[in-house]
Amino acid sequence: MNEIDSIVQRNARVEADKAWETSWTRRFVIAIGTYLIVALYLLILDVPNNWLHAFVPSGAYLISTLSLPVLKSFWLELLYKKENHS
Repeated sequence: MNEIDSIVQRNARVEADKAWETSWTRRFVIAIGTYLIVALYLLILDVPNNWLHAFVPSGAYLISTLSLPVLKSFWLELLYKKENHS
């Protein structure tokens, strides 16, 4: 395998990793896992309506992932440019 093929394969892996990191599938898997863990924890603590209360951290996670692109754009436009042009 030559060096160019190695770079092409590396770039393909990096692109796949980035696609996974930003995918809705990953977000939902994490949210569902968080929901189940918190719901079971609240069940063990005997919290009333534990299945309903478990939506709070899962929902907060999803909302936070929705706000990240907006915050990233703000950071890139205002803060990153200032840091690199100073």
